[in-house]
Amino acid sequence: MSERAAAFDFFGPRALVGPELAVGQAAPAFTLLNSKLKEVTLADFAGKPLILSVVPSLDTGVCSKQSVRFNTEAVALADQVNVVTVSADLPFAQARWCSSSEAKNLITLSDHREMSFAQAYGTYLKDFRLNSRAVFLIDGAGIIQYAEYVPQAGQEPDYDALLAALRPLLG
Repeated sequence: MSERAAAFDFFGPRALVGPELAVGQAAPAFTLLNSKLKEVTLADFAGKPLILSVVPSLDTGVCSKQSVRFNTEAVALADQVNVVTVSADLPFAQARWCSSSEAKNLITLSDHREMSFAQAYGTYLKDFRLNSRAVFLIDGAGIIQYAEYVPQAGQEPDYDALLAALRPLLG
């Protein structure tokens, strides 16, 4: 897997492993675990837009804030869009976070086993075995419509830009 230079600053600049995905590309397949340890794949979300909110760990301030924001967006979007948060947290920790944060509208999926999502989506911070912060919008046909790799650990993604890219996909 290729490494690329990144401005991401998590105790100093770190390399991200994997490709930098771009608008118009087919979204890479993935297999992640839900809180019941069931495998969930990209194909499970086919047919309607998918927001992938990628965070290093739900138990940190900015990651929690990002996930709460997408939980709120999931309420507003009802069942028009799938909203998923991906992290390397254990599925049990994700379920605990959802319960304590009252996040009932987004789906949390864990990449902890193989970090294969991180490697396929170019978010793998190998030095820490974590995902870097990123957001992706995938249309119902599996094509990336928005991709943002957030360059600083303490920075949130551009929610407005992602939601603007989503609007044309809604019926």
